[in-house]
Amino acid sequence: MPERLIKLYQAEWCSYCRRVRMKLAELGVPYITVNVPDEKPMREDLFNISGQRGIPTLVDGDVVIADDDDAIIAYLEGRFAKVPAAGSFNEICTD
Repeated sequence: MPERLIKLYQAEWCSYCRRVRMKLAELGVPYITVNVPDEKPMREDLFNISGQRGIPTLVDGDVVIADDDDAIIAYLEGRFAKVPAAGSFNEICTD
């Protein structure tokens, strides 16, 4: 369980953001969504955090991953994916 909640800067209409939300749900990671304005010039808060205005942008403590859903998903899998218990792999793979 993370010490603080992850923030996902996103928009409901954004398919890339939807992919990240689905991965967060799959991994059972609690998070906060911050819905950004549709118009990029209006995304000053996001620019101040990440140096750009694209979404999705994930903030996890000092880690900021901006405008790259594949990189965000890889980060989430690396940080939160559960490792199977010892013996599970053999139980699954045996005939």
